[in-house]
Amino acid sequence: MVKKSIIMVVLLSALSADSYIYEHNCLSCHKQLSFDLETIYFKYLLKYSDEISVKSALIDFLKAPNADTSVMPKEYINSFGLKQKTTLNPRELKEAVDFYWDKYTVFGKLK
Repeated sequence: MVKKSIIMVVLLSALSADSYIYEHNCLSCHKQLSFDLETIYFKYLLKYSDEISVKSALIDFLKAPNADTSVMPKEYINSFGLKQKTTLNPRELKEAVDFYWDKYTVFGKLK
């Protein structure tokens, strides 16, 4: 019983840390933009189609933002510019992208 409790606390702490990284570093800025993160998620999904490809493309873009690899419309980039390169370390970036994927994915959630 004690082992189960410890495992639950560790898992909840890990989820809470991922959520914090995402909310503090991603959501805080995107709340103010005209394209929300859910819209961007579906643009990535439409272009890259699967979890591994979406996550890889998103991580690559966040490390080195480039108009050619952006899923945003060119008009949006011309008006607002590209985001700055991420300041997250590789572990934080992976955790934030994993949380982002889990938050918006519909795979396995539809009945």
